[in-house]
Amino acid sequence: MKVPGHIAVIMDGNRRWAEENNVPHISGHSAGVESLDAVTEECARRGVKALTAYGFSIENWNRPKPAVDALFSLLRNTLNKYISKVKKNNIRFNTIGRLNELPEDLKKMLEKAINDTSGNTGMVLTAALNYGGRQELVDAARKLAAEYRDNDDDIALISEKSLEDKLYTAGLPEVDLVIRTSGELRVSNFLLWQSAYSEFYFTETLWPDFRAEGLAKALEEYGRRQRRFGG
Repeated sequence: MKVPGHIAVIMDGNRRWAEENNVPHISGHSAGVESLDAVTEECARRGVKALTAYGFSIENWNRPKPAVDALFSLLRNTLNKYISKVKKNNIRFNTIGRLNELPEDLKKMLEKAINDTSGNTGMVLTAALNYGGRQELVDAARKLAAEYRDNDDDIALISEKSLEDKLYTAGLPEVDLVIRTSGELRVSNFLLWQSAYSEFYFTETLWPDFRAEGLAKALEEYGRRQRRFGG
């Protein structure tokens, strides 16, 4: 079976799962972390080279402050609990997004996790935090414009490749498969540039229930598809 080199996941349905199980929303997010752990291990076992997970979007700031604080607290606990396991499994941890806007202590924890796993040579696990696809394109355009201004270059030389090199994901392989759980059929401002020719897999399964079994079904479906890239 062919295996996608880079899988991106929109981990949707944590709060709905919590409501269906009569537990607080944060318990649904905790169950979602366990699902991500299982999916990460399975992706690494199957030879996937990169896994990118949509952890916290820029739009998530619109949630009530206690809910946002609870998510950040969960992220801190997750880093403390899982980063040693990630390191042991030869997985390199990475982040994308406007990280400068995150709480200072959380930024330091993320930097430490990145540094602690920087020597690993296996799969790259990327957490998209304070991330938005449109915002990423704006940030890339600003970097490129500043570079061309400072070097007095002709903007006619700007290409897809030069813009792509300024994206948060520069250096990561192309996204082959985007998975979204919970039955929603939209990309929600996630990896807009990178998913231009990706395959999409949608499932009714809520993210906390997705686990390795859900990934296996997604990969089976991916294996049946023929990618033509517009040709």
